[in-house]
Amino acid sequence: MNHTTENLILRKAVSSDVPVIWEILQDAIEQRRLDGSTQWQDGYPNELTIHTDIENDHGYVLTENDIILSYAAILFDKEPAYEAIEGQWLTDGDYTAIHRVAVSKLAKGKGIATKLFEKIERFSIEHNIHSIKVDTNFDNIPMLKILDRLKYTYCGEVFFRGGARKAFEKKLI
Repeated sequence: MNHTTENLILRKAVSSDVPVIWEILQDAIEQRRLDGSTQWQDGYPNELTIHTDIENDHGYVLTENDIILSYAAILFDKEPAYEAIEGQWLTDGDYTAIHRVAVSKLAKGKGIATKLFEKIERFSIEHNIHSIKVDTNFDNIPMLKILDRLKYTYCGEVFFRGGARKAFEKKLI
């Protein structure tokens, strides 16, 4: 498949998507483990996390021909953990926060996570939000590379569930 951005659709996840999303997340959890990462190795995220994301209108999937290629939680409200950054955000206004990014093994190595972020950037601008904030584990090399490629700025550290995470922001035009 040629995964052009035009063929990809970002939509809200629905309950019937949970089994596929959970499979994608389990693969991502295993990949983090194989990469030697400590991220997602403690029972989080899990199926309940996905259900909660969907109930709160935060769960989104990127699809091509109705096939789910990736999942992310997208929040258009304040992320409490981001208020206590050790460092400095680029902006103080409204922002989109992205969590729990995972790509289907069907689409691994095809730039789908990058295309997901590009879709979220466009989606944010359409909703008059001109900043995206995201955090990741210090040892999540694939995500760090994506954030670098897409010109996210390292802003400091935030703390989630007892651990420090690298925090990034990108100002959108």
